[in-house]
Amino acid sequence: MNRRHLLRHATALLSPKDEGDKDQPKSPGEPNPLANKTLPKTLRSRAGLQPYTGTFGFKEAAHLLRRTTIGPTLQEISDSVRDGLPSTLTTLLTEGPLPAPPLNDREDDDQYVAIGQTWITAGTKDTSTGYRKRSLQAWQIGLFLDSGRSIREKMVLFWHNHFAIEFGVVGDARYVYQYLELIRQQALGNFKTLAEEMTVNPAMLKYLNGNQNLNSRPNENYARELFELFTIGKGPQIGPGNYTHYTEEDVVAAARVLTGWRDRNNSEGGAPGREFRASKHDTDDKTFTSAFENHLISDNGQDEYKDLIAMIFDQDETARHLARSLYRWFVYYVIDEDTEQQVIEPMAQEIINSQYDIKPALRRLLESEHFFDQLNQGCMIKNPIEFSLSIIRQFEVVLPDASDLETQYEMWIYLFNQANNQLMRVFDPPSVAGWTAYYQEPQFFQIWINSTTMPARKSLSDRLLGNGYTRNGFKMVVDPLPFISQFSDPLDPNVLIEEAAQLLFTHPIEESQRDFLKEVLIPGLPDFEWSMEYGDYLADPNDEDKRTAVSKKLNSMFATMLEMAEAHLM
Repeated sequence: MNRRHLLRHATALLSPKDEGDKDQPKSPGEPNPLANKTLPKTLRSRAGLQPYTGTFGFKEAAHLLRRTTIGPTLQEISDSVRDGLPSTLTTLLTEGPLPAPPLNDREDDDQYVAIGQTWITAGTKDTSTGYRKRSLQAWQIGLFLDSGRSIREKMVLFWHNHFAIEFGVVGDARYVYQYLELIRQQALGNFKTLAEEMTVNPAMLKYLNGNQNLNSRPNENYARELFELFTIGKGPQIGPGNYTHYTEEDVVAAARVLTGWRDRNNSEGGAPGREFRASKHDTDDKTFTSAFENHLISDNGQDEYKDLIAMIFDQDETARHLARSLYRWFVYYVIDEDTEQQVIEPMAQEIINSQYDIKPALRRLLESEHFFDQLNQGCMIKNPIEFSLSIIRQFEVVLPDASDLETQYEMWIYLFNQANNQLMRVFDPPSVAGWTAYYQEPQFFQIWINSTTMPARKSLSDRLLGNGYTRNGFKMVVDPLPFISQFSDPLDPNVLIEEAAQLLFTHPIEESQRDFLKEVLIPGLPDFEWSMEYGDYLADPNDEDKRTAVSKKLNSMFATMLEMAEAHLM
């Protein structure tokens, strides 16, 4: 499938209607008729995980940062070129301190929490907590925007998609914050440890009914998803409800292992907790099928769930399942036989060798010939978070600081709602399987492009490059003049367009595209007209008329660039 063709066709879906910042997800929209009907059979990279030895210039650094961060800036890419690939990877994979928690930014009627204080351990009895949900949503957007040259927040989004929960089901924002902190602590840590802790995490216990799993009435919801989605995967079906990697009998046995756990709300104050009720736990032996070598788990009380996780992680297929998930997140969705042998198998072995620490395998993937192969550059469609926040980060839009807490959170929640308008609502994926773009064959990433999402993308970019978004007297808007001042020669419209395209697009633009964009910038005029007009502004930057005239021309051109197919690829 030609991704540019798909996206260029999708421009016909655009309309000028501004969908605003509604808080509810919109309808899925009509799928693009050019989306995959079958998985593409085009040539894929034959390279493996051998270290990349080619040039690490602007193009390669930009590719690495687009995949591992959200909207890399010109300075971040330039710093990476200066540092080189090994040092850049070390920077990306370095885990800094955990961020400060979300705050109450505007409500003053909470009996537990004052403005400017955190609510993460505050009580919930007899008080509305709806604003806490909004606070957490905004706070996470702020962390995405402030992530810099670190992979951690991209990994937080990966693990949230992998161990998906839905805010609408869990309800209490304190639970979701605690779930996020677990993910953030293990974002580059140990997959087995994360799976153990997630199994008895209060938010997950609520979401998948683990808190209702009793010896007298086992609930299989979490056990089923633990096998199918979170760890080992299905494998080929071998019978009704039975798969190569686990069977219905295994689900039943695992549910029995997990009986007796429940969450604690702590409504009077304190973080949500969990407790094990021995009287509600199934103490009989649990025997698994030949998929797990007829493994026996005997009563081990509150540590028995760890025995289940150990059994699953003794299977090499668990490492392969994770390797495929990481590959689809960072590289591409098609995993053919060569990729399985040349990339997935050695990644899985690296994961096994490190006892499920993921950083070694992740680094090996990101420094490989395979990752930097031309066929793997510009082949992914940005998800709504990546598209929306890249505008803010790459154009270096000025945002309120913490001294104006309410306005800061207002801007963050606006951006959250814009991603929601594009059908990616963080903390509320469509199901426990996460966002369909990461698992649904054969469309995968193309699911992000349809008759709902394309108008929403255009609406956001037009607004930020037009009148902006204003709250409490603060305007969030692209100022193109500081942006282009970073370029080597913004007086030359050809250089200006080429260097802007280098940052915003994954592939060099064609001469016809450059000429088209120049026509938008200076319609019907020779190049020197731009040089003169921009030069006049530089000579008198305090002249508001000159500033406005140049800014409008630039933002019109940049808005056009963000409508082009290339702006949606990474």
